[in-house]
Amino acid sequence: MQSYGNPDVTYGWWVGNSVVTNRAGRFIGSHVAHTGLICFAAGANTLWEVARYNPEVPMGHQGMVSIPHLASIGIGFDEAGVFTGVGVATIGIFHLIFSLVYGSAGLAHSLLFDPDLKDGPIPTTKKFKLEWENPDNQTFILGHHLIFFGVANIWFVEWARWHGIYDPAIDAVRTVFPGYGDFGMVYGHQFDFLQIDSLEEVMSGHAFLAFLQISGGAWHIATKQIGEYTEFKGKGLLSAEAVLSWSLAGIGWMAIVAAFWCATNTTVYPEAWYGEVLELKFGISPYWIDTGDMTGVVSGHTSRAWLSNVHYYLGFFFIQGHIWHALRAMGFDFRRVVSSVASLATTDD
Repeated sequence: MQSYGNPDVTYGWWVGNSVVTNRAGRFIGSHVAHTGLICFAAGANTLWEVARYNPEVPMGHQGMVSIPHLASIGIGFDEAGVFTGVGVATIGIFHLIFSLVYGSAGLAHSLLFDPDLKDGPIPTTKKFKLEWENPDNQTFILGHHLIFFGVANIWFVEWARWHGIYDPAIDAVRTVFPGYGDFGMVYGHQFDFLQIDSLEEVMSGHAFLAFLQISGGAWHIATKQIGEYTEFKGKGLLSAEAVLSWSLAGIGWMAIVAAFWCATNTTVYPEAWYGEVLELKFGISPYWIDTGDMTGVVSGHTSRAWLSNVHYYLGFFFIQGHIWHALRAMGFDFRRVVSSVASLATTDD
């Protein structure tokens, strides 16, 4: 974090990121604990939605988030293919239990294990100690992240292959497996992906991502820095704040893309679970409104409206956070802005 030239800067307890700066062990602990919080929220919200679910009202008109996502991947259906919510409570409880596991692991990494990862219970522990001026260390850690993402994509593809996911075209759960090789088709959708209306194409996209991420991960783990480590390659720029800024940029753009996708696509976001497609409006900023009959809608808006608008505005503010932290990582002194404004005010007086 930027210290504005003060090597002995201290931060208040509320500046959470300060305690993980250059401390890889605590950085991991915060990641794991954050996962526990997300897991708890998902489990608790799922159980809350199960308790208030009314089969007499369309699911998309009940303002739900967790159950529609589970229904989209084929969870909650009885043997006749009708959504009854069977097994959904188990998913919620499972998340609550694992939130405790993640929370305990986060505390262990933060309080008991080496905060700097100089050593650990296994010989490879120190390889994951963050060294900002060591590009080989950074690319090694990045490679493992990419492989984990790739494996998650494979899990989803295989889930659709063996268990099946909900297909709104036939109003039923069916198995979907397009294979792992039609990457040309996926590449051709880079400008019209919001119009995709085939589950085979959706799963091909996930297979393509798995291939790219695992290949990229293996490349980053196996290779080392080539040539001189210059500023163009990150020298003098890599820092905890720089990584935070890139993370905010990534999640921000994903949230914005998800907002547009959710608002209009009925293959990935079926009307049966999320409600009718939305209409894009412009005021001070873009927003989406419901287009269907809202009579009897429990929360005032469809699940699609909630998801689209919340995703868009969260994404917008994530991007602003990215710009803020990226400028700080590059050395921009925001105190100069305050001084300049103060100077203008004095001049006007």
